[in-house]
Amino acid sequence: MKYKYVAMNARNQKKEGAIEAASQAEATNLLREKGLVVQDLVELGSNSDEPTSIWQMDFGGDIHTKKIKPKKLLMILSQLGMMMKAGINLSLSMQIMIDSEKDVSMKKILREINENLYSGFTLSQSMKNFAGFPPIYISIVEAGEANGRLDEAFEQCALICKKDMALSGKIRSALMYPAFLMALVLIVVIILTVFVLPTFAGIYESFGGDLPGLTKFMMGFSDLLIHWGWLIVILIIAAIFIFKTVKKTNAEFAMWLARMYLKIPLVGPIIRQSSLARFCRLMSTLTDAGIPIHRAMALARDAVPNIFVRERVQDVLNDVQIGVTIHEAMAKHPVFDPILVSMIRVGEESGMLGDSLFKMAELFESQTDESTQRMTDMMTPIMTVIIGVVVATLVISMILPMFGMYSLVGSSGSSSS
Repeated sequence: MKYKYVAMNARNQKKEGAIEAASQAEATNLLREKGLVVQDLVELGSNSDEPTSIWQMDFGGDIHTKKIKPKKLLMILSQLGMMMKAGINLSLSMQIMIDSEKDVSMKKILREINENLYSGFTLSQSMKNFAGFPPIYISIVEAGEANGRLDEAFEQCALICKKDMALSGKIRSALMYPAFLMALVLIVVIILTVFVLPTFAGIYESFGGDLPGLTKFMMGFSDLLIHWGWLIVILIIAAIFIFKTVKKTNAEFAMWLARMYLKIPLVGPIIRQSSLARFCRLMSTLTDAGIPIHRAMALARDAVPNIFVRERVQDVLNDVQIGVTIHEAMAKHPVFDPILVSMIRVGEESGMLGDSLFKMAELFESQTDESTQRMTDMMTPIMTVIIGVVVATLVISMILPMFGMYSLVGSSGSSSS
Protein backbone atom coordinates (compact mmCIF):
# COMPACT_ATOMS: atom_id res chain seq x y z
CA MET A 1 0.00 0.00 0.00
CA LYS A 2 1.04 3.56 -0.64
CA TYR A 3 0.84 6.28 2.00
CA LYS A 4 1.03 10.04 1.69
CA TYR A 5 2.90 11.63 4.58
CA VAL A 6 3.67 14.99 6.11
CA ALA A 7 6.67 14.92 8.44
CA MET A 8 9.35 17.07 10.09
CA ASN A 9 13.07 16.41 9.75
CA ALA A 10 15.83 17.02 12.29
CA ARG A 11 16.08 20.67 11.17
CA ASN A 12 12.36 21.22 11.83
CA GLN A 13 11.68 21.40 8.11
CA LYS A 14 8.38 20.06 6.78
CA LYS A 15 8.66 17.20 4.32
CA GLU A 16 5.84 15.77 2.20
CA GLY A 17 5.83 12.71 0.01
CA ALA A 18 4.66 9.13 -0.45
CA ILE A 19 5.98 5.82 0.84
CA GLU A 20 5.25 2.15 0.17
CA ALA A 21 4.52 -0.02 3.23
CA ALA A 22 2.43 -2.99 4.28
CA SER A 23 0.66 -1.03 7.02
CA GLN A 24 0.42 2.41 8.55
CA ALA A 25 2.60 1.32 11.48
CA GLU A 26 5.30 0.06 9.13
CA ALA A 27 5.17 3.32 7.16
CA THR A 28 5.63 5.27 10.38
CA ASN A 29 8.63 3.14 11.38
CA LEU A 30 10.23 3.53 7.95
CA LEU A 31 9.89 7.30 8.14
CA ARG A 32 11.36 7.35 11.65
CA GLU A 33 14.37 5.37 10.40
CA LYS A 34 14.88 8.20 7.91
CA GLY A 35 14.91 10.72 10.74
CA LEU A 36 11.42 12.01 10.09
CA VAL A 37 8.74 12.63 12.66
CA VAL A 38 5.32 11.91 11.17
CA GLN A 39 2.76 14.72 11.28
CA ASP A 40 0.12 13.15 9.07
CA LEU A 41 -0.11 9.81 7.31
CA VAL A 42 -2.92 8.92 4.90
CA GLU A 43 -3.35 5.88 2.71
CA LEU A 44 -3.56 6.99 -0.93
CA GLY A 45 -6.80 6.07 -2.60
CA SER A 46 -8.62 5.69 0.72
CA ASN A 47 -11.04 7.99 2.46
CA SER A 48 -9.50 7.40 5.88
CA ASP A 49 -9.00 11.10 6.44
CA GLU A 50 -12.61 11.89 5.60
CA PRO A 51 -15.29 12.18 8.25
CA THR A 52 -17.09 8.87 8.75
CA SER A 53 -20.21 10.44 10.25
CA ILE A 54 -21.96 13.79 10.44
CA TRP A 55 -20.49 14.27 13.94
CA GLN A 56 -16.97 14.17 12.48
CA MET A 57 -17.65 16.65 9.68
CA ASP A 58 -15.90 19.99 9.72
CA PHE A 59 -18.40 22.73 8.89
CA GLY A 60 -15.77 25.39 8.43
CA GLY A 61 -14.85 28.31 10.60
CA ASP A 62 -11.60 29.40 12.15
CA ILE A 63 -10.24 26.70 14.46
CA HIS A 64 -8.46 29.41 16.46
CA THR A 65 -11.77 30.86 17.65
CA LYS A 66 -13.68 27.62 18.11
CA LYS A 67 -14.69 26.50 21.57
CA ILE A 68 -13.71 23.02 22.71
CA LYS A 69 -16.40 21.05 24.51
CA PRO A 70 -15.54 20.30 28.16
CA LYS A 71 -15.79 16.52 27.61
CA LYS A 72 -13.39 16.69 24.68
CA LEU A 73 -11.02 18.94 26.63
CA LEU A 74 -11.08 16.57 29.60
CA MET A 75 -10.26 13.62 27.35
CA ILE A 76 -7.34 15.43 25.71
CA LEU A 77 -5.87 16.60 29.03
CA SER A 78 -6.31 13.23 30.73
CA GLN A 79 -4.73 11.27 27.89
CA LEU A 80 -1.76 13.63 27.59
CA GLY A 81 -1.24 13.45 31.35
CA MET A 82 -1.35 9.63 31.37
CA MET A 83 1.03 9.27 28.42
CA MET A 84 3.57 11.70 29.84
CA LYS A 85 3.27 10.02 33.25
CA ALA A 86 4.14 6.75 31.51
CA GLY A 87 7.35 8.30 30.15
CA ILE A 88 6.19 9.10 26.61
CA ASN A 89 7.64 12.41 25.45
CA LEU A 90 5.42 15.31 24.43
CA SER A 91 6.07 15.03 20.69
CA LEU A 92 5.13 11.36 20.53
CA SER A 93 2.16 11.94 22.84
CA MET A 94 0.86 14.65 20.54
CA GLN A 95 1.33 12.45 17.50
CA ILE A 96 -0.61 9.63 19.16
CA MET A 97 -3.40 12.06 19.97
CA ILE A 98 -3.49 13.28 16.36
CA ASP A 99 -3.61 9.74 14.96
CA SER A 100 -6.43 8.69 17.29
CA GLU A 101 -8.54 11.86 17.09
CA LYS A 102 -11.73 11.55 15.00
CA ASP A 103 -13.09 15.08 15.35
CA VAL A 104 -11.82 17.03 12.32
CA SER A 105 -11.57 20.43 14.04
CA MET A 106 -9.79 19.00 17.08
CA LYS A 107 -7.43 17.09 14.81
CA LYS A 108 -6.50 20.34 13.04
CA ILE A 109 -5.91 22.07 16.38
CA LEU A 110 -3.64 19.29 17.65
CA ARG A 111 -1.80 19.14 14.35
CA GLU A 112 -1.09 22.88 14.35
CA ILE A 113 0.07 22.76 17.97
CA ASN A 114 2.41 19.90 17.12
CA GLU A 115 3.80 21.80 14.15
CA ASN A 116 4.43 24.80 16.41
CA LEU A 117 6.30 22.54 18.83
CA TYR A 118 8.65 21.44 16.05
CA SER A 119 9.10 25.10 15.10
CA GLY A 120 10.49 25.89 18.55
CA PHE A 121 7.39 27.16 20.34
CA THR A 122 6.47 25.88 23.79
CA LEU A 123 3.17 24.08 24.34
CA SER A 124 1.72 26.96 26.36
CA GLN A 125 2.65 29.43 23.62
CA SER A 126 0.95 27.23 21.03
CA MET A 127 -2.18 26.83 23.17
CA LYS A 128 -2.55 30.62 23.43
CA ASN A 129 -3.42 30.69 19.72
CA PHE A 130 -6.67 28.84 20.36
CA ALA A 131 -9.69 30.24 22.21
CA GLY A 132 -10.74 26.70 23.14
CA PHE A 133 -8.06 26.48 25.84
CA PRO A 134 -8.98 28.56 28.94
CA PRO A 135 -6.25 30.90 30.25
CA ILE A 136 -6.15 28.96 33.52
CA TYR A 137 -5.10 25.77 31.76
CA ILE A 138 -2.49 27.64 29.73
CA SER A 139 -1.00 29.16 32.90
CA ILE A 140 -0.84 25.76 34.62
CA VAL A 141 0.84 24.22 31.56
CA GLU A 142 3.27 27.15 31.46
CA ALA A 143 4.14 26.55 35.11
CA GLY A 144 4.55 22.83 34.39
CA GLU A 145 6.98 23.62 31.58
CA ALA A 146 8.96 25.88 33.92
CA ASN A 147 9.31 23.31 36.71
CA GLY A 148 9.62 20.27 34.45
CA ARG A 149 6.41 18.66 35.68
CA LEU A 150 4.24 18.89 32.59
CA ASP A 151 2.58 15.56 33.40
CA GLU A 152 1.34 16.92 36.73
CA ALA A 153 0.19 20.10 34.98
CA PHE A 154 -2.02 18.06 32.64
CA GLU A 155 -3.42 16.12 35.60
CA GLN A 156 -4.20 19.37 37.43
CA CYS A 157 -5.97 20.78 34.38
CA ALA A 158 -7.95 17.55 33.95
CA LEU A 159 -8.98 17.67 37.62
CA ILE A 160 -10.22 21.26 37.27
CA CYS A 161 -12.16 20.36 34.12
CA LYS A 162 -13.67 17.28 35.76
CA LYS A 163 -14.72 19.18 38.89
CA ASP A 164 -16.24 22.01 36.83
CA MET A 165 -18.24 19.55 34.74
CA ALA A 166 -19.48 17.72 37.84
CA LEU A 167 -20.49 20.95 39.61
CA SER A 168 -22.22 22.38 36.55
CA GLY A 169 -24.00 19.09 35.93
CA LYS A 170 -25.37 18.93 39.48
CA ILE A 171 -26.67 22.51 39.34
CA ARG A 172 -28.19 21.96 35.90
CA SER A 173 -29.89 18.75 37.06
CA ALA A 174 -31.28 20.48 40.14
CA LEU A 175 -32.76 23.30 38.08
CA MET A 176 -34.19 21.08 35.35
CA TYR A 177 -36.81 19.43 37.57
CA PRO A 178 -38.50 22.68 38.71
CA ALA A 179 -38.32 23.93 35.13
CA PHE A 180 -40.01 20.75 33.94
CA LEU A 181 -42.81 21.15 36.51
CA MET A 182 -43.33 24.81 35.53
CA ALA A 183 -43.55 23.80 31.87
CA LEU A 184 -46.07 21.12 32.85
CA VAL A 185 -48.23 23.72 34.63
CA LEU A 186 -48.12 25.96 31.56
CA ILE A 187 -49.12 23.11 29.24
CA VAL A 188 -52.03 22.11 31.51
CA VAL A 189 -53.30 25.70 31.67
CA ILE A 190 -53.12 26.12 27.89
CA ILE A 191 -54.91 22.82 27.20
CA LEU A 192 -57.73 23.52 29.68
CA THR A 193 -58.26 27.17 28.76
CA VAL A 194 -57.82 26.90 24.98
CA PHE A 195 -59.36 23.48 24.23
CA VAL A 196 -61.55 22.40 27.16
CA LEU A 197 -63.11 25.57 28.57
CA PRO A 198 -64.42 26.93 25.20
CA THR A 199 -66.50 23.75 24.70
CA PHE A 200 -68.42 24.61 27.86
CA ALA A 201 -68.92 28.26 26.87
CA GLY A 202 -71.71 27.49 24.37
CA ILE A 203 -73.50 25.29 26.87
CA TYR A 204 -73.37 28.00 29.52
CA GLU A 205 -74.70 30.66 27.12
CA SER A 206 -77.58 28.47 25.91
CA PHE A 207 -79.02 28.23 29.41
CA GLY A 208 -78.79 31.98 30.01
CA GLY A 209 -78.36 33.45 33.48
CA ASP A 210 -75.35 35.10 35.03
CA LEU A 211 -72.11 33.13 35.21
CA PRO A 212 -69.98 33.10 38.39
CA GLY A 213 -67.21 35.67 38.48
CA LEU A 214 -64.48 33.00 38.46
CA THR A 215 -65.95 31.44 35.32
CA LYS A 216 -66.22 34.81 33.58
CA PHE A 217 -62.59 35.53 34.42
CA MET A 218 -61.39 32.17 33.11
CA MET A 219 -63.46 32.50 29.94
CA GLY A 220 -62.00 35.95 29.37
CA PHE A 221 -58.52 34.52 29.89
CA SER A 222 -59.38 31.73 27.43
CA ASP A 223 -60.51 34.24 24.78
CA LEU A 224 -57.30 36.20 25.34
CA LEU A 225 -55.13 33.14 24.70
CA ILE A 226 -57.17 32.04 21.68
CA HIS A 227 -57.31 35.41 19.90
CA TRP A 228 -54.13 37.10 21.15
CA GLY A 229 -51.87 34.15 22.02
CA TRP A 230 -49.57 34.91 19.11
CA LEU A 231 -49.09 38.47 20.38
CA ILE A 232 -48.34 37.22 23.90
CA VAL A 233 -45.66 34.90 22.50
CA ILE A 234 -44.10 37.78 20.52
CA LEU A 235 -44.13 40.03 23.58
CA ILE A 236 -42.46 37.34 25.71
CA ILE A 237 -39.74 36.80 23.09
CA ALA A 238 -39.24 40.57 22.78
CA ALA A 239 -39.02 40.92 26.57
CA ILE A 240 -36.39 38.17 26.76
CA PHE A 241 -34.40 39.79 23.95
CA ILE A 242 -34.55 43.23 25.60
CA PHE A 243 -33.59 41.73 28.97
CA LYS A 244 -30.54 40.00 27.52
CA THR A 245 -29.53 43.09 25.54
CA VAL A 246 -29.77 45.41 28.55
CA LYS A 247 -27.92 42.88 30.70
CA LYS A 248 -25.13 42.69 28.14
CA THR A 249 -24.81 46.43 27.49
CA ASN A 250 -25.62 47.95 30.89
CA ALA A 251 -22.93 47.08 33.45
CA GLU A 252 -24.87 48.57 36.37
CA PHE A 253 -27.98 46.54 35.57
CA ALA A 254 -25.91 43.36 35.14
CA MET A 255 -24.23 43.96 38.51
CA TRP A 256 -27.58 44.63 40.23
CA LEU A 257 -29.01 41.47 38.68
CA ALA A 258 -26.03 39.38 39.80
CA ARG A 259 -26.46 40.70 43.34
CA MET A 260 -30.20 39.92 43.26
CA TYR A 261 -29.48 36.36 42.12
CA LEU A 262 -27.60 35.81 45.37
CA LYS A 263 -30.68 36.88 47.38
CA ILE A 264 -33.14 34.47 45.74
CA PRO A 265 -34.29 31.87 48.28
CA LEU A 266 -32.91 28.37 47.60
CA VAL A 267 -31.18 29.48 44.37
CA GLY A 268 -28.99 32.26 45.85
CA PRO A 269 -26.98 29.99 48.20
CA ILE A 270 -26.28 27.58 45.34
CA ILE A 271 -24.93 30.39 43.13
CA ARG A 272 -22.73 31.80 45.90
CA GLN A 273 -21.41 28.43 47.09
CA SER A 274 -20.67 27.20 43.57
CA SER A 275 -18.85 30.47 42.75
CA LEU A 276 -16.73 30.22 45.90
CA ALA A 277 -16.10 26.51 45.28
CA ARG A 278 -14.81 27.28 41.79
CA PHE A 279 -12.66 30.16 43.06
CA CYS A 280 -11.10 28.09 45.86
CA ARG A 281 -10.51 25.09 43.60
CA LEU A 282 -8.73 27.18 40.97
CA MET A 283 -6.71 29.16 43.52
CA SER A 284 -5.58 25.92 45.17
CA THR A 285 -4.48 24.39 41.88
CA LEU A 286 -2.78 27.53 40.61
CA THR A 287 -0.83 28.24 43.81
CA ASP A 288 0.26 24.60 44.06
CA ALA A 289 1.46 24.85 40.45
CA GLY A 290 3.78 27.67 41.51
CA ILE A 291 1.90 30.54 39.90
CA PRO A 292 2.32 33.86 41.80
CA ILE A 293 -0.61 34.72 44.06
CA HIS A 294 -1.57 37.88 42.14
CA ARG A 295 -1.65 36.04 38.83
CA ALA A 296 -3.48 33.08 40.37
CA MET A 297 -6.15 35.32 41.87
CA ALA A 298 -6.66 37.18 38.60
CA LEU A 299 -7.13 33.90 36.70
CA ALA A 300 -9.48 32.49 39.34
CA ARG A 301 -11.43 35.76 39.33
CA ASP A 302 -12.09 35.56 35.60
CA ALA A 303 -13.46 32.04 35.97
CA VAL A 304 -16.08 32.98 38.59
CA PRO A 305 -19.49 32.99 36.81
CA ASN A 306 -21.35 35.47 39.04
CA ILE A 307 -20.06 38.98 38.26
CA PHE A 308 -20.93 40.34 41.71
CA VAL A 309 -18.71 37.72 43.37
CA ARG A 310 -16.14 38.35 40.64
CA GLU A 311 -16.04 42.07 41.51
CA ARG A 312 -15.56 41.24 45.19
CA VAL A 313 -12.60 39.04 44.23
CA GLN A 314 -11.22 41.99 42.25
CA ASP A 315 -11.57 44.19 45.35
CA VAL A 316 -9.62 41.60 47.33
CA LEU A 317 -6.96 41.48 44.61
CA ASN A 318 -6.63 45.27 44.67
CA ASP A 319 -6.03 45.19 48.42
CA VAL A 320 -3.57 42.30 48.17
CA GLN A 321 -1.55 44.17 45.56
CA ILE A 322 -0.95 47.02 48.04
CA GLY A 323 0.20 44.68 50.81
CA VAL A 324 -3.01 43.63 52.58
CA THR A 325 -3.27 39.94 53.47
CA ILE A 326 -5.88 37.89 51.65
CA HIS A 327 -7.93 37.09 54.74
CA GLU A 328 -8.01 40.73 55.84
CA ALA A 329 -9.14 41.83 52.39
CA MET A 330 -11.84 39.14 52.26
CA ALA A 331 -13.14 40.00 55.72
CA LYS A 332 -14.41 43.33 54.32
CA HIS A 333 -16.95 41.59 52.07
CA PRO A 334 -19.89 39.54 53.45
CA VAL A 335 -20.00 37.38 50.33
CA PHE A 336 -16.97 35.48 51.69
CA ASP A 337 -17.89 33.14 54.54
CA PRO A 338 -16.18 33.72 57.91
CA ILE A 339 -14.95 30.14 57.82
CA LEU A 340 -13.30 30.82 54.45
CA VAL A 341 -11.60 33.90 55.87
CA SER A 342 -10.41 31.92 58.89
CA MET A 343 -9.07 29.03 56.82
CA ILE A 344 -7.22 31.37 54.48
CA ARG A 345 -5.71 33.10 57.50
CA VAL A 346 -4.49 29.73 58.77
CA GLY A 347 -3.10 28.91 55.33
CA GLU A 348 -1.27 32.24 55.04
CA GLU A 349 0.25 32.00 58.51
CA SER A 350 1.29 28.36 58.11
CA GLY A 351 2.51 28.68 54.53
CA MET A 352 -0.05 26.07 53.38
CA LEU A 353 -2.48 28.31 51.52
CA GLY A 354 -3.00 25.74 48.77
CA ASP A 355 -4.11 23.07 51.24
CA SER A 356 -6.49 25.48 52.99
CA LEU A 357 -8.05 26.50 49.69
CA PHE A 358 -8.36 22.86 48.63
CA LYS A 359 -10.24 22.01 51.84
CA MET A 360 -12.54 25.00 51.39
CA ALA A 361 -13.21 23.97 47.78
CA GLU A 362 -14.26 20.52 49.00
CA LEU A 363 -16.47 22.12 51.69
CA PHE A 364 -18.20 24.52 49.29
CA GLU A 365 -18.74 21.75 46.73
CA SER A 366 -20.32 19.63 49.46
CA GLN A 367 -22.51 22.57 50.51
CA THR A 368 -23.53 23.10 46.89
CA ASP A 369 -24.59 19.44 46.64
CA GLU A 370 -26.63 19.76 49.84
CA SER A 371 -28.22 23.03 48.72
CA THR A 372 -29.19 21.66 45.31
CA GLN A 373 -30.70 18.56 46.93
CA ARG A 374 -32.55 20.73 49.44
CA MET A 375 -33.91 22.92 46.67
CA THR A 376 -35.08 19.89 44.70
CA ASP A 377 -36.73 18.40 47.79
CA MET A 378 -38.53 21.67 48.58
CA MET A 379 -39.51 22.51 45.02
CA THR A 380 -41.25 19.17 44.49
CA PRO A 381 -44.11 19.75 46.99
CA ILE A 382 -44.27 23.47 46.16
CA MET A 383 -44.72 22.85 42.44
CA THR A 384 -47.16 20.00 43.18
CA VAL A 385 -49.32 22.40 45.21
CA ILE A 386 -49.14 25.04 42.46
CA ILE A 387 -50.23 22.49 39.84
CA GLY A 388 -53.06 21.36 42.11
CA VAL A 389 -54.25 24.93 42.73
CA VAL A 390 -54.17 25.83 39.03
CA VAL A 391 -55.99 22.70 37.92
CA ALA A 392 -58.52 22.96 40.77
CA THR A 393 -59.24 26.61 39.86
CA LEU A 394 -59.88 25.69 36.25
CA VAL A 395 -62.06 22.71 37.17
CA ILE A 396 -64.09 24.72 39.71
CA SER A 397 -64.62 27.49 37.17
CA MET A 398 -66.17 24.89 34.85
CA ILE A 399 -68.25 23.13 37.53
CA LEU A 400 -69.73 26.20 39.26
CA PRO A 401 -72.02 27.18 36.35
CA MET A 402 -73.45 23.65 36.30
CA PHE A 403 -75.05 24.21 39.71
CA GLY A 404 -76.65 27.35 38.29
CA MET A 405 -77.94 25.34 35.35
CA TYR A 406 -79.61 22.83 37.66
CA SER A 407 -81.39 25.65 39.52
CA LEU A 408 -82.49 27.18 36.19
CA VAL A 409 -83.75 23.83 34.95
CA GLY A 410 -85.53 23.20 38.26
CA SER A 411 -87.19 26.62 38.28
CA SER A 412 -88.29 26.32 34.68
CA GLY A 413 -89.78 22.90 35.39
CA SER A 414 -91.76 24.09 38.43
CA SER A 415 -93.10 27.15 36.57
CA SER A 416 -94.28 25.02 33.66
CA SER A 417 -96.12 22.68 35.98
